[in-house]
Amino acid sequence: MPRKTTKPEGPLAQLARRISDRSARVCVLGLGYVGLPLAVEFAKEGFRVTGLDVDARRVEGVNRAQSYILDVPSEDLKKLQKLGRLCATNSFDVLSQQDAIIICVPTPLRKTREPDMTYILSATAEITQRIRRGQLIVLESTTYPGTTDEVVRTALEAKGLAAGKDFCLAFSPERIDPGNSTYTTRTIPKVIGGTTALCTKMASALYGSAIHRVVPVSSTQAAEMVKLLENTFRAVNIGLVNEIAIICNRLGIDVWEVIEAAKTKPFGFMAFQPGPGIGGHCIPSDPMYLAWKVRVHGFEARFIELATQINGAMPEYVVCKVASILNENRKALNGADVLLIGLAYKKDVDDTRDSPAFDVARILEDRGAKVSFHDPCVPTAFLNGRKQSSVALAAARLRAVDCVVILTNHTAVDYALLLREAPVILDTRNQYRNLPRTQRRVVKL
Repeated sequence: MPRKTTKPEGPLAQLARRISDRSARVCVLGLGYVGLPLAVEFAKEGFRVTGLDVDARRVEGVNRAQSYILDVPSEDLKKLQKLGRLCATNSFDVLSQQDAIIICVPTPLRKTREPDMTYILSATAEITQRIRRGQLIVLESTTYPGTTDEVVRTALEAKGLAAGKDFCLAFSPERIDPGNSTYTTRTIPKVIGGTTALCTKMASALYGSAIHRVVPVSSTQAAEMVKLLENTFRAVNIGLVNEIAIICNRLGIDVWEVIEAAKTKPFGFMAFQPGPGIGGHCIPSDPMYLAWKVRVHGFEARFIELATQINGAMPEYVVCKVASILNENRKALNGADVLLIGLAYKKDVDDTRDSPAFDVARILEDRGAKVSFHDPCVPTAFLNGRKQSSVALAAARLRAVDCVVILTNHTAVDYALLLREAPVILDTRNQYRNLPRTQRRVVKL
């Protein structure tokens, strides 16, 4: 009886099998706030993960099991290294050995408010030089709808391989919220859109091994648009509530009281909080990606542009409030000693990217104020072109300032000491929400 021969597996069938049995080699390109937590989650599930980054400090940190990311404990890195599941390198040559490559590089805006595709183009070029059959490529970097197909796919297919046939390509927007212990990389649902149905299925299989829930969509464009909708929704509503805060101030109404009361409605309302502006790696830039894309098609995204203007004007509004507070105390802004509490864009993180605190500091100094800062998460920063250190909160120092401005309400700040010793406080974050209305030394946004 003739012996049966086993038909060799095709490259993509082999990839599916390797993802299923956790033997697939995974490379995360970019080891920042998005990439490192993702690399750790895949490694925890048994995959051999290589982190790739051009920043030697990040590579060294991973290989020495010293985390530089708030949401990644060093102990996790130590455990994964002992198991031989996680390492890092700055050599792009490892790309040819990987079964899955996930791109997590920055996507900033140019000064002209247009998308800066430099990092995506650079990462794509490195992959293109080394791509082989049977690989899965996933882009996570936030960008405008069409990038994955028009930019990444076009470059990869120039080598003669076809997406969906020789390799798989998908887009899966990052949704990480630094410092959020409730919703983490593992527990936040993952949206996935492939260039073909097979690409979507393959990427879903990979992410489904480490993420609690995957949400497939019909295309890479739909997945790209999901991310932009999420952050545009936030930017527009923050712009709305910032404008409401200004209106309430003019009418002598406590905007925070209004928001708290509105929150009691069980339907049709979602509470957003006003503040000194918006910052971070997503909300200031993502709506601009969408506005730029539709402008190319002859459409003006008026809601987005208006929200951007309102949010961008909040640092100026904060400085005007400081000037008004000082004036009521018979002091001038010019020559005033102003202490800023918090440079990070949100509480309990060390991320200062696009933080409105820097605009507040710049405008204050432009008007003659002397500016210093205290931030328990940011020990040093370049403030108005000069490297400055976070000042210690001491009674004598607080009594010497003319005004304290709370821009980021970090948990570790001694607010009782501020209240006791500072002559006057501008609270842009409603930190002192429980103070009696007769308290005059704290002024709300």
